[in-house]
Amino acid sequence: MKITYYGHACVAVETKGKTILFDPFISPNPKAANIKVDDIHADFILLTHAHIDHVADTRAIAARCNSTVISNYEITNHYGAKGIAHHPMNHGGKANFEFGTAKYVNAVHTSSFQDGSYGGQPGGFVVWNEEGCFYNAGDTALTMDMKLIPMTCPKLDFALLPIGDNFTMGYEDAVLAAEFAQVDKVIGIHYDTFGYIEIDTAAAKKAFADSGKELILLSIGESITI
Repeated sequence: MKITYYGHACVAVETKGKTILFDPFISPNPKAANIKVDDIHADFILLTHAHIDHVADTRAIAARCNSTVISNYEITNHYGAKGIAHHPMNHGGKANFEFGTAKYVNAVHTSSFQDGSYGGQPGGFVVWNEEGCFYNAGDTALTMDMKLIPMTCPKLDFALLPIGDNFTMGYEDAVLAAEFAQVDKVIGIHYDTFGYIEIDTAAAKKAFADSGKELILLSIGESITI
């Protein structure tokens, strides 16, 4: 699987000849100014919740690429009303797609659109196929529900975990999240975009290393294959 980081919590995963794009927030992010949204292709767009810093470029990319939006019922209804292909899910459910299986799992956060309308309950995704398995926690606090992932899903090869604190768990809790989910390789998301979530990256990497785990912090536009 090839993973490309587009800043904040926006990550693309290429697998089985398909591109999955998570939480596209690119054009409003000054730190992603070097990324051209029109150059990004997505066969599927997976949205963890409705906050603007996770959905800002969804409609533009989905309309251009004929992407299918996968998220909770309220979010998919929102985009369906705009003519976007969509597939609704809810917590604990899984479905099969061209890229493999996706399971929608719990997250502890809030979810609303920029106009204040209800964005359903937030969630995360576990995605797997014959190439591997990974967990995108979305925006979340540390939760005991993460212990259910290794009990109900294949062994994780890596996880995308928020580490910026304030609005989500910080890196200290993310270490525990990795232990709960039984994953040793973590790609950090949702950090350093703005003042509230700036972190000490050296301290974050040390916290993971001290627990026998690896924290990968990608530069915006950088890719890695796992």
